[in-house]
This record gives sequence, C-alpha cells and structure tokens, in this order.
Amino acid sequence: MSESSPLIVINNITYAYPNGTQALKNVSLNINAGELIGIMGSNGAGKTTLIRTLNGLIQPQSGSIFINNENIQSKTIAEISKSVGIVFQNPEHQLFSNTVRDEIKFSLKNIFDKEELLETKIEDTLKMFHFEQFKEKAPLNLSGGQKKKLALASIVCRDPSILIFDEPTLGQDEKEIDFLIALLRKETQNNKTIIIVTHNIEFAYQYIPRVILMSKGRLLADGPTTKVLSNEQLIKKASLILPQLTQLKASLRAIGLEIPDALHTQEAVRDFLIKFFESRSHKGGLS
Repeated sequence: MSESSPLIVINNITYAYPNGTQALKNVSLNINAGELIGIMGSNGAGKTTLIRTLNGLIQPQSGSIFINNENIQSKTIAEISKSVGIVFQNPEHQLFSNTVRDEIKFSLKNIFDKEELLETKIEDTLKMFHFEQFKEKAPLNLSGGQKKKLALASIVCRDPSILIFDEPTLGQDEKEIDFLIALLRKETQNNKTIIIVTHNIEFAYQYIPRVILMSKGRLLADGPTTKVLSNEQLIKKASLILPQLTQLKASLRAIGLEIPDALHTQEAVRDFLIKFFESRSHKGGLS
C-alpha cells in the first residue's frame, strides 16, 4: 500500500435489517492510517451498524469495504479480527472467562507460541490497565467502569492496527476517561487507526480531530471536528446539541464581542476575554 492510499476504503455500502429498517444508505468513506476519528449521530443514525461492517459482523448488501487494499467481504471474522479490534458498548457481550487474568489470556492465546512470552504479555497488560489487584476476580463481578476497561484491555493487548470503540466514555467516571484519553494518545503515537462512536459531543470536540456526522443511515458531514460541531444547521440535522464552547462563543457574539473562530478550548476563550477586558480597562472602559 502506498503512503497516500487510505487504510480503510468504504465504497457506497448499503444495509437493511430483516425487518426492513434501512440502516446504511450508500455510505462512502476513506480513513487514513494513524487517524483518530469520531462517528456521531442520534440513535438509529447507523453508527453501530457501520462499525460492525468493518469487522465482518455485518455484511453490506451492496458496495465494498477494503482494508489495506484487501476486500474484507471475502475474509472470515477471525481473519479480520487480526487487524481490526472492536470494543462494544456493552462490555458483557465480550467477557467470557472466569477471571480477569483468564480474560486477557484468552485474547492472547493464539498470538504467542511460547508460554513465557504469553505470560509476560499478560502481566504487562494487567499492569498497563491497573488490574493487578483484580486479576483473580470474576469479570462480571467488576464495576461497570472496570468491565469496560477490561473489554478495552482484551482488545488492545492483541495489538490490532485498527481500534474501534463504541461509546467508550459511557458510564465512565473522570478518572477512567482520563485513562482513556492517555491510551488514545499512546495508540495514535504508535500509528494506530482509531474510530470512536460517541454521543459525548464535549469529548469529541476536545479530543477527536475529525468527525463523521450520520443521520438515518447517511453521512451528513465529514471534516475537522471543531468546524463540523460548530455548524448549528448540521448539528440540528443530526439531532445533537451544540458543544458548550460553541454555545458560549455564540452567546458572547450576541452581546457584541468579536470572538475568533480559532478559539477551540475554554482556556483560549478565557485568555481572549482577559486580554479583551484588560485592553478595554486601559482605554477607559467599554463604550
């Protein structure tokens, strides 16, 4: 594959469920190696259906999907899973073992030929995800946040080149979200391609560079997150709510302040306002 070729090429795929619900309608999308992208939209937009086509759980009824220049529709789920790892919204759908340690071992058992290498990787994974003290605990007895982290660990430890997360921040506390953010940064630095389905618009606005908006099985928009999620018409069509920062900037503009579009963090807006009011005070106040 040449450097300029997308890693993932989705070409005009369509899928309808047996009850007739049209989940995907002529969806086309290119994703480059090393990208971190978000897929957003309301319930029923087609987000989860789309990501399930990428690991073979759902076969499109028309169109094609190529990963690394290979048509995945001719491959088995087991073959695809070597390069595509998906973490489901409900972690209990992918936790099967009696202990946390066994869960990690189950994920790795077909990767390492030597027992010594396998054991080292298991211990490294338990440490990385802070599961050392829980390694003999039953996965289904973990807290909701810990179950989600274990499902994440069971996929990440296999080192797939493509990681797909379905609502990874849902039900997570601030500490767990901070861990997720650190993990995303680490994996993108390792040139992993990461796709995140999320309703968390504030998380997407702050941490995801590119976002795909979907509605009723179609793509509404694809572009830089700060641009797409600042477009009030697009957000309305996708049945989402504008990010708080976008709402704040709109409110400030409504009272006459010229807020630059390039301010994409609360800190940047705060610093701008401090400088603005300091300059006004030096000039004798607001006119």
